[in-house]
Amino acid sequence: MRILLLSRYGQMGPSSRLRHYQFLPALRAAGMAVDVAPLLPDSYVSALYSRESRRLPLIAARYADRLYRLWRARTYDLLWIEKEALPWLPYGLERLLLGSRIPYVVDYDDAWFHIYDRSRWGLVRALLGRKLDRIMQGAAMVTVGNAYLAERAEKAGARQVEILPTVVDLARYPKASPPGEDGSVTVGWIGSPITDSYLDLVAGSLGRLRDETGARVMLVGASPTALEDLQPSRHAWREDTESHRITEFDIGIMPLKDTPWEWGKCGYKLIQYMACGKPVVASPVGMNRDIVENGINGFLASTPEEWMVALRRLALDAGLRRRLGAAGRAKVERLYALDHVVPRLIHALRIAANQGDGPCPENTEASGREMREPRPVIGRR
Repeated sequence: MRILLLSRYGQMGPSSRLRHYQFLPALRAAGMAVDVAPLLPDSYVSALYSRESRRLPLIAARYADRLYRLWRARTYDLLWIEKEALPWLPYGLERLLLGSRIPYVVDYDDAWFHIYDRSRWGLVRALLGRKLDRIMQGAAMVTVGNAYLAERAEKAGARQVEILPTVVDLARYPKASPPGEDGSVTVGWIGSPITDSYLDLVAGSLGRLRDETGARVMLVGASPTALEDLQPSRHAWREDTESHRITEFDIGIMPLKDTPWEWGKCGYKLIQYMACGKPVVASPVGMNRDIVENGINGFLASTPEEWMVALRRLALDAGLRRRLGAAGRAKVERLYALDHVVPRLIHALRIAANQGDGPCPENTEASGREMREPRPVIGRR
């Protein structure tokens, strides 16, 4: 079985790395030959994070390469596409190249359709607002990271939808040492310069926590100006050190706005914190509500006062941090570990390429069945 992976980014792109690349060894062990063809290289992601101008000649060359690969794709059994093959170009061109020659699987871990259908530019909404729905409708399989994305795929008329949560390789996330009793507490956040604006939502609460308890703030992957007034310790994100940095946290946080874009997020940083045995505090938005069991593995907080209360409780009680952290690690082992999703992904790809039969193996809790408005995994129509 030959698969062409049309990922969005190289190894530095979180969505490509987590939703595709970390599965490649297991897919190859299962007899799937996967050729990887990212649209945008790591140099593009580096420029994006540093807010440098993206080089148009580089982008044009990469699009030309993508067009060539699509034209020659008939030698493959399956296309595995991240979000869309040709971002920002009309659906007609993508349909011309995809056609019905080869079945394709398309994956979403963000509500990327809202980039188009909620754009402030009327022309973008008119030309691209329904593009991803039409791509999902034509796919042999749509894989998504949460129930909100699954619901959109269902409404678009997708033939098959499978919810596959974003997961961690637990071999890279050893259990952290229990928290100390010396009273020193570090509140940590990991992400990228593109998402660190969410930290502004909790800046006041973190400032009060520092003043009351002496807690420190550590940021991994944030821009140099994030939470500048709090003078946090800052560390560049690196794949080989990210789990080590999280072990230095005592509490992990994930603040979010409550808008349709955030409803499509898959809570990956919460899963990372919990994999390291850390208690979490998060906004009750989207999948955060399903990952965080309030008072069991962390706390959900909406208002600045709720954030302050949750952070203060954890900062002042090492035993509570230890209990909630252990419960979080256990949940990741049960639901959000790479080994649990691998067989479901392999089966989904085989079904899409007409090389397998039957529904995908189920992990109902992780696939969204426990959500407040659960969406079923959708079978063949």
